[in-house]
Amino acid sequence: MELALYDSEFGYYARAAQRSGRAGDFFTSVDVGAMFGGLLEVQIAEMAEILATIPAETAGHAEKPAQFPAHAAVDVFDLVEAGAGNGRLSSDILRAARRRHPGIFARTNLHLVEASAAARGAQPATLGEMAGRLVSSTARLPSSFEGVLIANELLDAFPVHQVVMRPGGLREVYVDLADSGRGSATTSLLVTREGPLSTPALAEYLRRLDISLEPGWRVEINLRAADWIREAAQRLQRGFIIVIDYGHEAPELYGVTHAGGTLTTFARHTMAGAESAPAAPWLLTPGEQDITAHVDFTTVRCAAEAEGLATLGFLDQTYFLMGLIEQGSQGAQGSRSSQGSEGAQASRPNLVNPENLENLDLNARLALKTLLIPGGLGSTLKVLILGKGVGTPALRGCSYRMRVT
Repeated sequence: MELALYDSEFGYYARAAQRSGRAGDFFTSVDVGAMFGGLLEVQIAEMAEILATIPAETAGHAEKPAQFPAHAAVDVFDLVEAGAGNGRLSSDILRAARRRHPGIFARTNLHLVEASAAARGAQPATLGEMAGRLVSSTARLPSSFEGVLIANELLDAFPVHQVVMRPGGLREVYVDLADSGRGSATTSLLVTREGPLSTPALAEYLRRLDISLEPGWRVEINLRAADWIREAAQRLQRGFIIVIDYGHEAPELYGVTHAGGTLTTFARHTMAGAESAPAAPWLLTPGEQDITAHVDFTTVRCAAEAEGLATLGFLDQTYFLMGLIEQGSQGAQGSRSSQGSEGAQASRPNLVNPENLENLDLNARLALKTLLIPGGLGSTLKVLILGKGVGTPALRGCSYRMRVT
């Protein structure tokens, strides 16, 4: 999975600046249009306001920002996007901020984190006039930052271990080569083979979650996701982390409803069917298709909390966005007056004004439906919000309903 997705020469993500969208292999919320970034900006702006109004020395005890007197805003607000691709989401967020919250926009430093050199090279053109806010574009998180970190559909693309429970105990699934054909026509095929666990961390992972797999159950374990959130928590000095991804709490992810695992592929907007050994779909055409597995949000949350972060919300994307729509008008001052040129918006239409939804055109209404509808992006994507040094504020994105389906 590591080689197929991230090898610098042959990896699926390494060879192209953008893999999603109508011309790609799958759709994300960003592909729906600028509306997703416009709504996300409502939450980010509130978080920036919280950071500017809660004194650092008392933030750990704050229940609501209003409990403490306002003080001078910090000079810099770091907006960090991990797995940023060519920068479309950050571009949409910044354009919304420039129009609705020009003060926050003026002190925002943008940091894009992206493994693909091709995608990093495309970021300046995608950002356009927003490129002036870009401070760093690297493959690693900033060593230290204060603000908001966004990871939209990042963790599900981290390489995973696949394990299967057999009568004799837990076994790991490996990729191997097998000869096919005879004589000069012999070729090598990728196949799966079971063997001993590559690391005791896999069995410990399930023990820590008190998960007991039945014989024949096959699951994926994403050790890197926990490592990533720990590193992010350590580098975040004060602020918030927003993780948006496909996934479940551990009891569901490692329960009977997913007893065959969630590892799958996407190519030309077609998801692979059930795995059939030895030719699992993700072994075919490596480097030419996306490979993904659902996220264990229980482990991600616990790893973050162990590093001092507080969980502020965990809910479906539907209810997260509904909260921003309902509350957006309270924090969108200046939205009816232009703040600078919007010429670059032509390529990313339908930037939503949460306080003016009744005036959306048909395309914008369809885009909003795509983001919210249960059974689609709205319910399959989960939103985990974490905070550090900010207390436990009641966030707009969590105001509609705390619900996970």
